Amino acid sequence: MRLSRSLLRRRVNAPCTFRFEDQGLTSFSGLELVRMFLVRLDLPRRLRDGLYRRLPKSDYSVVGLSLLLIALLLTGGRRISHLRMLQHDPIVSRFCGLDRLPTDRSVSRWLSQFDAVHVDALQQINERVTAEVIHALGLRRLTLDVDGSVVSTGLSVEGPRRGYNLHRRKVPSYFPITAYEAQSGLLLRVENRPGNIHDGQASIAFLEALIAQVKADLPDVRHLEFRLDGAFFLKEILACLDRAGAEYAVKVPFWRWLDLRERIAYQKRWHRVSEGLDCFETSVGIDPWQRRERVVIYRNATAKNYQLDLFDPDDGTWEYSAIATNKTLTGPALWQFMSGRGTHEKVYGELKTGFAFDCVPSFAQAACQQRLASVQCARLQSLPRHAGFARNPASRHERKARSAHLLSLNPHPQVRMAQSRRTTDPTQRQDHARRRLCTHRAQTLHLHRLYSWLFYLSYCRIEAKRQMRLRLMPPRRPR
Repeated sequence: MRLSRSLLRRRVNAPCTFRFEDQGLTSFSGLELVRMFLVRLDLPRRLRDGLYRRLPKSDYSVVGLSLLLIALLLTGGRRISHLRMLQHDPIVSRFCGLDRLPTDRSVSRWLSQFDAVHVDALQQINERVTAEVIHALGLRRLTLDVDGSVVSTGLSVEGPRRGYNLHRRKVPSYFPITAYEAQSGLLLRVENRPGNIHDGQASIAFLEALIAQVKADLPDVRHLEFRLDGAFFLKEILACLDRAGAEYAVKVPFWRWLDLRERIAYQKRWHRVSEGLDCFETSVGIDPWQRRERVVIYRNATAKNYQLDLFDPDDGTWEYSAIATNKTLTGPALWQFMSGRGTHEKVYGELKTGFAFDCVPSFAQAACQQRLASVQCARLQSLPRHAGFARNPASRHERKARSAHLLSLNPHPQVRMAQSRRTTDPTQRQDHARRRLCTHRAQTLHLHRLYSWLFYLSYCRIEAKRQMRLRLMPPRRPR
């Protein structure tokens, strides 16, 4: 189509206006949404009141430095030296409340002054914020997964020891332990430990502190249930859980003196759980511990060809596992409940890839513990499902695995309660239908807004990591 000449020409009468302005460019605009969430949680005031006189002094504010470390994790930085990439970013300065960001050397010197008292102050802030989020979710039963993970370090770092390190043997490492609440997806407690300890024997004090924290900060929680691996099958740990009145499900090692292999050999009748999975229940008396435990033994069909173990009942056709529990669940329900523990391993993968959980920020051991506390706080801010939205939890029979559930917005819960009451009045039926339609429209609008925010946050996070990766790449040499 040919256009007319009047549409192709343009008349210019006045000259262009030139203005010299200082406009900042940023690659991390999603931090503004996180800052709004922090203001909603009143976190800056909490940090100011709880940490002002309890953290090492600096020319920069304590709150600003703490928020700067959180911003570094949220923008994809893994080391303190990556602060150089954020020096002139206006959104990062606005997020931290600082007109001028400190250098990486200043932050490193500030972290080197940390000790155990300073780390306890940060942990108390995390405990209060996490407790308020769980209280807002209305949980009455907490499902806690406790496990440790290896973080390799160098020879110059304070505190690491040579211990269990499957991929990098004879390398000094830390062995931090975390408590993960499966239904809300939150980390309740994080603690750093040297690498030469036993995961179960060194966790007794951690479990006692965790139980005391839940009872002090969450008095509305009525039931605690723990899911632990075989390293925690110890007399002291089971006694600790019994004193707390908690339910537990613990993997049982096939120790020779437990006689589990003989029970498997003489068992003739197995109950079907699913295709290729069977189980049976037995009561095991542990004479050295003066205890009797209910144990459910499972066998899973396998086609692997591997070297058999003398003390392991696996025969190349079946793989066996055992779970000790004081819960009243059946064998199939207990298997589903214990299978939900795999979410904790995925959380460790998220922490190490997205929040630099496996990086060592300083040579000081207290500074490394402070980094873990910052990771815990940064992960809390990155979960948009805790931004005050309501959720509809499934029933106990629908969620036997006790994993983090999906959210569905319910902006008008009182309307839903009114809908559940049946009536024979036609007028009231019309009112209920009108309310149902309005509720559906409101939920659809809220969902569209939520998905837009989530998409924007994900895009900003991916773009921030890409920009950080491009800045860290060495310049190309000219041909």
